[in-house]
Amino acid sequence: MSMHIPHGRWVVWLSFLLAMLFQIMPLPGLVEGWRPDWLLLVMIYWAMALPHRYNILSAWVLGVLLDILLGAHLGIRALSMSLVIYVVVLHFQRLRNFPMWQQALMVASLVCLHHLLVFWVQFVVNVASFDVSLFLPALSSLIIWPWVFWMLRRIRRIYKVR
Repeated sequence: MSMHIPHGRWVVWLSFLLAMLFQIMPLPGLVEGWRPDWLLLVMIYWAMALPHRYNILSAWVLGVLLDILLGAHLGIRALSMSLVIYVVVLHFQRLRNFPMWQQALMVASLVCLHHLLVFWVQFVVNVASFDVSLFLPALSSLIIWPWVFWMLRRIRRIYKVR
């Protein structure tokens, strides 16, 4: 009788916790607008690497937790992250085979999609005004994606996450 032993789940959830801490960590006003979407980047990586384990439900739970931590309307980021991760899970094989520069461009476009969805829901719920600075996190996520990918891949291989 073979038992399936989950390897490395604690590593993945620890990476989610660290990404959430980076997401809510206070920054100076000058660089606050450039903050990468750490939680979304980590979620995109794990959805690409292990789509059968970390997918839409994980994104929804983490999105609700992020909404609670940010004091935002409950479900805005959960909806947005779920839709973004749905796209990632739908095309994970293609995304895995892209060169790093194409992956970074796709991640930046997914972060743009995330921010546009959050803006749209906030616009429907409240009066929100559009600002070009909405896309600054996508630019910083584009720059930081190769480092995040390399670091999480290395962690996945060291701890044999399956």
